[in-house]
Amino acid sequence: MIKSQNHTNQALSFNAQTHSFPKLGKNLFIVVAFVISSITNLFAQKLERIEPMFWYTGMHNPKLQLLVHGENIASSTVSLTYPGVKLVKVNKVENPNYLFLDLTLSSTVKAGSFPIHFAVKGKKTFSYTYELKNRNKSADRIQGVTQKDFIYLLMPDRFSNGDKSNDVVQGLTETALNRDSMYYRHGGDIEGVINHLDYLKDLGITTVWMTPEIENDMPRASYHGYAATDHYKIDPRYGTNELYKKYVETAHAKGMKVIKDIVHNHIGTGHWFFKDLPMKSWVHQWPKYTQTSYRDQTVMDTHASAADRKKMLDGWFVPSMPDLNESNPFVQNYLTQNHIWWIEYAGIDGLRLDTYPYNDPEYMADWAIKLKTEFPNLSVFGETFVNGVANQAYFAGGNTVNRGFDTHLPGITDMAVKDAIYETVNGKNGWTDGVNRLYDVVAHDFMYKDPTLNCIALDNHDMSRFYSVVNEDFDKYKMGMAILLTMRGIPQMYYGTEILMKNFSNPDGLVRSDFPGGWDGDKKDKFIADGRTNKENEAFNFVKTLANFRKNSLALQTGKLMQFVPEDDIYVYFRYNAAAKGTVMVVVNNTDKEKTLNTDRFAERINGTTTAKNVITGETSAIKEIKVPAKTTLVLELG
Repeated sequence: MIKSQNHTNQALSFNAQTHSFPKLGKNLFIVVAFVISSITNLFAQKLERIEPMFWYTGMHNPKLQLLVHGENIASSTVSLTYPGVKLVKVNKVENPNYLFLDLTLSSTVKAGSFPIHFAVKGKKTFSYTYELKNRNKSADRIQGVTQKDFIYLLMPDRFSNGDKSNDVVQGLTETALNRDSMYYRHGGDIEGVINHLDYLKDLGITTVWMTPEIENDMPRASYHGYAATDHYKIDPRYGTNELYKKYVETAHAKGMKVIKDIVHNHIGTGHWFFKDLPMKSWVHQWPKYTQTSYRDQTVMDTHASAADRKKMLDGWFVPSMPDLNESNPFVQNYLTQNHIWWIEYAGIDGLRLDTYPYNDPEYMADWAIKLKTEFPNLSVFGETFVNGVANQAYFAGGNTVNRGFDTHLPGITDMAVKDAIYETVNGKNGWTDGVNRLYDVVAHDFMYKDPTLNCIALDNHDMSRFYSVVNEDFDKYKMGMAILLTMRGIPQMYYGTEILMKNFSNPDGLVRSDFPGGWDGDKKDKFIADGRTNKENEAFNFVKTLANFRKNSLALQTGKLMQFVPEDDIYVYFRYNAAAKGTVMVVVNNTDKEKTLNTDRFAERINGTTTAKNVITGETSAIKEIKVPAKTTLVLELG
């Protein structure tokens, strides 16, 4: 649109400059030039978009700021009339192609439509019909995600292709479809995920988390979703906004929940508003390109220099991802309203916040309060890809002593637990090594307001796959998976882990390979038992058994955790729910030898119970002394 308008303006300008007026006087020439200039300005005014494109009644926050974009839109006079809606202020900014309209909505405003008029010198030139919709207050919407759940993380481009018609979308920057390359689109989409929700439910999954689905119109590696180019639009190669809403509703109908992955910190260079910035301060500006240091320590270090802290927070993540300036109130409103809009529009149950430590801390705290006010049941956890318990706990809510304010972030991605599980299954036992590492990390849970809201995982799209991390040792794989599904917190599994997908994060991004069977013509379909090998079926059934047991175990869903100091290289912890009289005992033997465990020292938790059922095998046996095979995590339900 803007391009065609520029062509019109250039044509008018060209005519004014090239036509000669040999018989006209100077004053008449000025009059003609003025008329042509006025016509030019009239043509130049064009409304491109208003965001949010519609809003909802009944929000707790009565304020709404509309971003208006269009060529020379700032020369317009804006007016509207609708009961319960007041236009408080029209904000003009550096770029005349933008206006920001501050509205207030009364608590009694009714759903309906009304025109927003844009006029030049008192003459109405065009209108936008704005709509207010009623909020959906259904009880089964926005349920929240807790440690009752088991999250399945997938990359929609790499999971399943359910709609071939959107594989290539003409007009977008990237039109290549190449499954032989890890950097191009493969054709997976939302329809493909919908088609396999029953597979996930059967596996024991209760919650689905996709990497970002919104438009990423970037020239290369646009499939991952973390370089947004339109915040209000699902990438057309995945589907439509309506299809995304259908996906959430379908998941809910099947008793499953949905997490949306959102990015506050950065956008893609292909974003429409980066190509035409509202103001210089919309993104962080530097005299020359400056990349973040990735040093989260500078945010918490009492000895850190201001320069180091600024580089961490304001530096760009990579050259193709401009860093948004979250101290800019217009940016703040835009992002916060966008996230509220998506939650209300689709009924999302939880949010995962990408690159959390890189964001403006004060804004993120304010953001969390505003989101929780609108959606009390919403679950939120932030990506804290950092080293150590203290580092990640620093960003979690409730840690006000060192920060001076509350981040109001309920949970974080618990990388410390992940590292400790790695050490448990791969390391040799020592004072702080092997099983003692996991014991030590969990002992630091006092640093969190509520560690059960942390998301724990063994791998994801940015890390080497767990099966490769354990050198494809199936016993170690089962050890780790058993700990993941019984430890405190919200367990998350990366797609394909249940069928032993492997590979390392470097080289070539093979950890993002396609799920076999997700495409017509795939040689094997691992969504079904007949398409899997015996070992893959054993892995699938191992995860399925534990995950479905977890669905019915109040001890694992809501229970407390009690752990015992490892002795004789055996680590034991319990999950228990006193009210429901349910107890699960977890015994970890990471050595190469079978061990015999005398359970007398666990009397306070065993509480006189004499038998237990092995959750995996279904066998019931006495627990006075337990034989623990080498490289095994036993999950026992006390009887």
